[in-house]
Amino acid sequence: MATINIRINEDLKKQSEEIFEELGLGMTAAMTIFLKAVVRTKSIPFSLEIPNDETLKAFKEVDDISSGKAKAKKYSNAADLRKDLKV
Repeated sequence: MATINIRINEDLKKQSEEIFEELGLGMTAAMTIFLKAVVRTKSIPFSLEIPNDETLKAFKEVDDISSGKAKAKKYSNAADLRKDLKV
């Protein structure tokens, strides 16, 4: 047997333990199920959402505005905002 020590957010740990308990599993059994699925599928055994180009561009824009590399657009009224958003 091997031992794995991991650091994880305390709230996440507590919430997941509550769910595992409802399923009749302990943390060790749940992690073993996960790791066996990784080995069996040779991948993460669930879908990982990969952002599309438009979303990645929006992330970059937010980062640029947050870091001061770019200025955020400002609107004086909702009509101008809707017009820019093409709504």
